[in-house]
Amino acid sequence: MSPIKPSAHLAEVRYEIRGALTRRARELEAAGTPIIKLNIGNPARYGFSVPAHLREAIAAHLHESEAYGHEQGLEEAREAIATLQRARGARHVQVERIFIGNGVSELIDLSLRALLQPGDEVLLPSPDYPLWSAATILNGGVPRYYRCLAENRHMPDPEEMEALITPRTRALVMVNPNNPTGAVYPRALLEQIVEIAARHRLLLLCDEIYDEILYDGAPFQPLAEIAGTTPCLSFGGLSKVHRACGYRVGWLSLSGDPARTHEYRDALQLLAALRLCANVTAQWAVIPALQDAPTINALTAPTGRLYQARQAVLDGVASSQFLDVVAPEGAIYAFPRVRSDAIANFDDNAFALRLLEEESVLIVPGTSFNVPNSRHMRLTLLPQPAQLREVFVRMERVLERMAVEETPRAAVAAG
Repeated sequence: MSPIKPSAHLAEVRYEIRGALTRRARELEAAGTPIIKLNIGNPARYGFSVPAHLREAIAAHLHESEAYGHEQGLEEAREAIATLQRARGARHVQVERIFIGNGVSELIDLSLRALLQPGDEVLLPSPDYPLWSAATILNGGVPRYYRCLAENRHMPDPEEMEALITPRTRALVMVNPNNPTGAVYPRALLEQIVEIAARHRLLLLCDEIYDEILYDGAPFQPLAEIAGTTPCLSFGGLSKVHRACGYRVGWLSLSGDPARTHEYRDALQLLAALRLCANVTAQWAVIPALQDAPTINALTAPTGRLYQARQAVLDGVASSQFLDVVAPEGAIYAFPRVRSDAIANFDDNAFALRLLEEESVLIVPGTSFNVPNSRHMRLTLLPQPAQLREVFVRMERVLERMAVEETPRAAVAAG
């Protein structure tokens, strides 16, 4: 009998954060090899805990969590989100323009499904968080990538962005603070991007899931305040700042001119209703998460674990013969690269596989984030600083072997 063929859409979709390298790591673990995993931003797997008062809020409302909820989410939780967004300067944000989903991942898919016709284009960063590309493709859209180069501190070039716009462009996506680079976009840059979106009547979508994870005083600027009446979706959630990935609670806030967005809002509501509702139980954690004192600051302060892990990465790069990096200003990742003057013919996927097979370290190669010919790798900052220091010792050994192997080839080519 002939095999069942999957959708042709999937041929263009990648998610190597949990892909072939991860599967190989599991095989090595099953054979008894301990693996240091730097591939995923899952705080609980590295010993971080959800703040106790969030757990207590869920426990106190278990008896109210047994029926389907409103398709847009608990009204009390949506009011807390709307209050936060208005305090940040978002225009026209009301409870009926807030949607809670099973994580931001679900809402990214829902928001693009409500927007795109086949062949519509979406401007995405390169590197991107690959779910944005996947959701664009799976909903019939076409990704168009604007570069965020290390030479520009991983900031986009507004002129390059605008040059990519065609009559089929519908939306412009940003991730700020950025995954995978840790870049935090300054206000002046965001103002330029908003002007482009307004001029071309594009919908702005800004993934702000890392909004409070900041280092060395880097300021986070919410996009919705600058967008004003320009339609804008702002995404947030509990998974990173509140270390509650497994709760699967994310939200989107629709701001901007209601006259331009009311049909789109209704489309979002239809799609939300078709999946009935988001997980009710975990939504009770939203109110204390947003209204009580923040708990992330102790981790990002100079004495905090995330800050110290970031410093271990910066120190490891500084001591390397092969690496450089733009210091991350936010989020929980670093995006170092192998210098071309150190190893000319570098393949990031081959390096990641060798690092796993030879030194038992799992990373994500930069090409996984839709960067062509990447020399980068993404490392999570969640392991203990001491373990990150050990990672750089192992990484340097593999890079030294690769450099030695390249020398004979270079001599032959020169001869």
